[in-house]
Amino acid sequence: MKELSVFVDESGEFGSSSKYYLVTLLFHDQSVDVAPIIAGHVQALKQSSLDDVQFHMTPLLRGHEYYASMELGDRKRHLARFLAFYRRLPVTTFTLSYTKSKFPDYKKMLLRMKRDLTVYLFDHLDYLQQFDRVKVYYDGGQHEVSEMLHAAIEYSLAREAIMFRDAAPSDYRLAQAADFVCGIELAALRYSSHESTQTDAIFFGGSSAFKKNWLRHVRKKAAK
Repeated sequence: MKELSVFVDESGEFGSSSKYYLVTLLFHDQSVDVAPIIAGHVQALKQSSLDDVQFHMTPLLRGHEYYASMELGDRKRHLARFLAFYRRLPVTTFTLSYTKSKFPDYKKMLLRMKRDLTVYLFDHLDYLQQFDRVKVYYDGGQHEVSEMLHAAIEYSLAREAIMFRDAAPSDYRLAQAADFVCGIELAALRYSSHESTQTDAIFFGGSSAFKKNWLRHVRKKAAK
């Protein structure tokens, strides 16, 4: 049985504390083994004298959670190591991004999100129909997003999508990779809107450096 894993991460919320809302889907054909790539990443961290902690973009940039006691230089090296790891992964991605002020309420945004995801899935139907089972890994952060994912996938593929709501990023490196992509795409919105922060400059450099050294590597795996 051929299985497709879909790891989902989001940035933003439905209230007023964030300008943007993003959802990233990362697709992995389970017949392609990623264990050696993960082992290589762990070894690279060890050789760099870096702790093997869960990758989480926002706390890394801000120095929160398990990065609170980590020096800035080590946080920057962690980010660079994760990019190197991500570049080796046999995955494709798709990110939905929205400026919330363009919608009268979050329900209208969810409807647009469902439509956009459904269009994407239909555009890639030949590839997706190769798989007998689709497993969606999402931590259930937003119940409405879970329902949107179910509805779009099941409508497009005419089969049940198995949802794993306990898919904590600490348990799945590919969930961490989805978080990485979502974080880079959010930074891309900030740069394109001339809203980049001092933290962005510290970790990514100016707009040209960000596009060359970070965004282009993420976009290479974006599904066409």
